[in-house]
Amino acid sequence: MRLTRKRLCSFLIALYCLFSLYAAYHVFFGRRRQAPAGSPRGLRKGAAPAREKHGRGRTLTAAYLARWLGRARAGVGRSRAAQPRTLLSEQSTFESEEWNPWEGDEKNEQQHRFKTSLQILNKSTKGKTDLNVQIWGKAAIGLYLWEHIFEGLLEPNDVTAQWREGKSTVGRTQYSFITGPAVIPGYFSVDMNNVVLILNGREKAKIFYATQWLLYAQNLVQIQKLQHLAVVLLGNEHCNNEWINPFLKRNGGFVELLFITYDSPWINDVDVFQWPLGVATYRNFPVVEASWSMLHDQRPYLCNFLGTIYENSSRQALMNILTKDGNDKLCWVSPREQWQPQETNESLKNYQDALLQSDLTLCPVGVNTECYRIYEACSYGSIPVVEDVMTAGSCGNTSVHHSAPLQLLKSMGAPFIFIKNWKELPAVLEKEKTIILQEKIERRKVLLQWYQHFKTELKMKFTNILESSFLMNSKS
Repeated sequence: MRLTRKRLCSFLIALYCLFSLYAAYHVFFGRRRQAPAGSPRGLRKGAAPAREKHGRGRTLTAAYLARWLGRARAGVGRSRAAQPRTLLSEQSTFESEEWNPWEGDEKNEQQHRFKTSLQILNKSTKGKTDLNVQIWGKAAIGLYLWEHIFEGLLEPNDVTAQWREGKSTVGRTQYSFITGPAVIPGYFSVDMNNVVLILNGREKAKIFYATQWLLYAQNLVQIQKLQHLAVVLLGNEHCNNEWINPFLKRNGGFVELLFITYDSPWINDVDVFQWPLGVATYRNFPVVEASWSMLHDQRPYLCNFLGTIYENSSRQALMNILTKDGNDKLCWVSPREQWQPQETNESLKNYQDALLQSDLTLCPVGVNTECYRIYEACSYGSIPVVEDVMTAGSCGNTSVHHSAPLQLLKSMGAPFIFIKNWKELPAVLEKEKTIILQEKIERRKVLLQWYQHFKTELKMKFTNILESSFLMNSKS
């Protein structure tokens, strides 16, 4: 009996020892075992079989470690002793997140589907761009066309670069633009059948240079390297542009379309169209982005005028009126006796500040009524006060141009203040003193919106004219 009890006690002690060893094993070694092919928070029911059907055999442990290693590399400066704790904290974070271990694969698949759809879309719309046009910018107004009207970019950004180029699509037309001193006749490849040539014909020296370009284009047409040509011309301020007449197609030449500045009597909206003078890009006037302060700030000056005072001109009358009534103290006025073709960084900044800090910009006539100042004032939301009189020369001297001068701006509803004589200015300034800031803010909005609409309309009109002419003539 005693032997049986002794055996039973021995058995129970052995059983207790085994159980203790088993429990100790789980306590000290069981936590070190990794979960088999599962995320730290466990798989959602049915998720693994669904992924396996798609052939994804990657384990969650590998995905987890890869993700953790990426985060660990970003944690520069952490000590090695702290990294195990970081791993545990990262694991704890992952356990609390709704983490999808196949997220990377899903993104890759989604991107692949997107690229495939885009390729299909490109194939289906490949025929939508019906016209390819190259623009050769050989006058400063070319930059106004490309950067201000087309809102196109140029590479490189350096304005002194020998060669600059850009691309843009408008409507059904793909444009490329090239400019710079390195764009010389015969020294670049002509790989377009359709070209727009931008030239300066304001004076004799410029006309000689422009003629060389037209003769080069004529040769390309004759050897069938070039099919269609349009010209954008910075015309003479007196509208004396007879030199280009023989090159026009209607006179037996090859220039199908002519876009010309100022109120030329040739404008018929059939093959000759008016083009705006724009801002002085040759003096590096920039593309201006409207800002909150431009719209809402109180401007310290009623008006501004920075310019050359020509002898016996209306500009002298303007200065006399400003000085006589003392309004020159309320306006930013900086006259000079001689025109300065070159702009310095300081003079450009002063001019831009004057536009930005004035409610009105006074725009007296020069050699022509249209001037860069009008468009530059629009860029800064300063209302142009325009002297609405014809200048000497041949501009607008036909019954067709009854709205001249500035018929292009007027036809598009320019929200300017037009005056016939600077004697009207004191009344304009007196009224300006009574206008509250909120009314000025609304007026600035109207001007800036109109100017943006003006440029957009010109871009679309320009493109529609090219497409109608070039495509129609190609079919015929």
